[in-house]
Formats: sequence, structure tokens, C-alpha cells
Amino acid sequence: MRVFSAATRFGAVALSLTLLAGCAGNDTRPDVDAGKYANTGERELYEMARDALDRNLYTTATERLEALDSRYPFGKHAKQAQLELIYAYYENSKWEETRAAASRFIRLHPDHPQVDYAHYLSGLAAWQAGRFSMERLRVIDISKRDLGATRDAYNDFRDLLRRYPQSDYAPDARQRIVYLRELLARHELHSADYYLRRGAFVAAVKRGRWVLEHYPDSNATDDALATMVEGYQGLGMDDRAEEVLKVLKDNAPDHDQLKNGEFKPKH
Repeated sequence: MRVFSAATRFGAVALSLTLLAGCAGNDTRPDVDAGKYANTGERELYEMARDALDRNLYTTATERLEALDSRYPFGKHAKQAQLELIYAYYENSKWEETRAAASRFIRLHPDHPQVDYAHYLSGLAAWQAGRFSMERLRVIDISKRDLGATRDAYNDFRDLLRRYPQSDYAPDARQRIVYLRELLARHELHSADYYLRRGAFVAAVKRGRWVLEHYPDSNATDDALATMVEGYQGLGMDDRAEEVLKVLKDNAPDHDQLKNGEFKPKH
């Protein structure tokens, strides 16, 4: 089936993590030129859509699958057409449409044997949306920009692993989560640094704590601790600062802000 051949291709790029790489709950579908396929039966229309997919004619495939979904929503090929429409949207770089179609499929068919594929493509679409939006802005460090789509991808992949840990797509999702976790943690620390420079110490401490609570396996935890130390010092909460400083010394005695056992604020 086309869906599985597509998955193989996605797997081939799973480890390309050097590439920088909401969703619709409404049951909405694009308007379709029903007249164009008014005299086409369900089976014929499905075979036409599959033929377009096989020839990598994704715009044509999308048009035919949309027509099939619109004209035969409860037909024999309805579920498979909805699943392949997600893939066709993805190949057309229509990230929002991909996620909307995936969300709809997951809601309508939560027990479908390939629902994990819908979760996976939703995550990939968010991954790509975050990646390309940053490239268009010529961003050197993606973690310094708004990462809404990146958070969506992280949550989608985590949801996939939580619900379907044995899925064929789970290994790729795990690899991507490692990258996304580091990115999101660093983004929080960029924000914390901004708050420290402006004397907003409470906000800085909250950002550091967020990293520790939500991304405890990231490489940013030591910097999060240092952020909290500096924030507590700025607030005059010396006891709390000492508590966190002890944890920092125990976990990262060679941290950049520790010189001869003494803590040196960045700002």
C-alpha cells in the first residue's frame, strides 16, 4: 500500500537531525469541484487517486482524494482515502492541511490499525512547518525564535510514543524528540536570559524551573540551575539560591559560571 512505501521514505531521513527542522479539531474539508467527478464511481475515483499517487502527482492526487472524501464519506475506500489524503497533503508541503486531516482521521477512527501513521505524519508536518518558517527568516539559531510549530511536533511525537510505543514509526519519533527537546529547552533559557538582563528575576527563575520539570533529560539542565541561582540572588532569596547552587555544584562542578567553587552571575 502506498502508505507504507511512504513511511519507508520518511525513515530514510529520520537521522538527518542536522536539518533544522493548531490542529484542527473541526470536521472541515476543502471545497471540491464536485462536477468534475460527478459521473465517476467510488472505485474508479479511488483508482484514479492511487494512480496519481503512484506517479508522484500529488496535486492531482489531492484533488481526487478530496473529491472521493466529499462524495463517498462512508464508502468502501473512505478510510484509506482519508489516510492517503494526509500523505498527499504532506507531499504537497501543506503542513496545516496535513495536521488538520490527521487530526480528523484520529478523531473519527481512533481504533484504525494505521492511526499511528496519522499521528506520525501530523508530527512530521509540524516539524517541517517549524523548520521552513525559520529558514525563510534566515535564522541562524532557531531556538531564539517562536517555536509554536516545533512544540506541536514535540507533543505529536510524544503522543505517538505514549499511545503506540511499538509502532513502526516510534524509533524515528524518538530520534526527533531528542533534537526537539534540546531546541525547546534552549529556547526557554534564551527567554530566561532576556529576563535576567532586565531584572525580571521571578520570570527567569520560572523559566529555569520549567526546563528542569519538562525537559529533565536535556543537556540544558545545568544552565537552567545556573539561571535559577542568578534569579534567586537577584531577588535576595539567598537561602534558595544556595540550595540550587549546591545542586549545580554536585551535578556540574565544571560549569562555566563556577570559578574555584564560587558562582559568577552572567549579568
